[in-house]
Amino acid sequence: MFRRLPKLSLPKSIFSILALTMGSIYLQFSHYQQLKYGVGSVEETVQWDERSAAQSLLILKLLPKFGYQNLFADWTFLNFLQYFGNSELRKTKGYGLSRNYFENVVDNDPYFISSYIFLVNSISIYAGQPEQTIELLEKGLVTMGPNKPNRSYFLWRHKGTDELLFIGNNKAAAESYRTAATWAEQSSDQDSHIVARLSRQTVDFLSTDPNSKAAQISAWSEVLLRATDDVIRQKATINIEALGGTILRAKNGQVTVRYNPNES
Repeated sequence: MFRRLPKLSLPKSIFSILALTMGSIYLQFSHYQQLKYGVGSVEETVQWDERSAAQSLLILKLLPKFGYQNLFADWTFLNFLQYFGNSELRKTKGYGLSRNYFENVVDNDPYFISSYIFLVNSISIYAGQPEQTIELLEKGLVTMGPNKPNRSYFLWRHKGTDELLFIGNNKAAAESYRTAATWAEQSSDQDSHIVARLSRQTVDFLSTDPNSKAAQISAWSEVLLRATDDVIRQKATINIEALGGTILRAKNGQVTVRYNPNES
């Protein structure tokens, strides 16, 4: 998931790492002070944890990067995984800071392709803010090209999926899938021709029938395949089956979605 960091050079690398470390120490000291003097209630503890996360994001945003932005992107993403993984706290406080985490990631390293899967899931599905997902995807995509970085065409598919399913902007979705197909056709990735074909099919579905069940099933299949946990998988499965799709799971774990319009 993480990339090899660039070869560190003195003195910039020392100051970059020192800045990152000092920010971490500050947060740990704040936590120590909170424990030392006690907290009045569980709710106050929860509130402090959220403020601590927000302060951490602000510090990471303001710290000087000295040319090692990808180091800060990786660090921010690790912090996000801790934030997202605290399921009990998220039930209470929600996922409102997801956008802040990924804004830091995209600003510092827009080529961090693998992080975008968590971006689209956490912001669109959990935080319920697909508009923010699309905005961050656009911010990252403006720096990219068909092979810059590899498999960047998937981000256009993610954008099209959100536009189709959560925004209801089928025209924008068709354009995103069309761009995904074009980028995939220009890509050197060995599986890109499959993505290009599927993307063209979705564009055709939307062109002939803007409310196409086939297009919606294709989009929910994208959500199912990129799902990071069972909550998203269940939501995608329910929507696929409600639209008339059938989910087939092979013994090797491979998932296939089929749809026969004549049976719906």
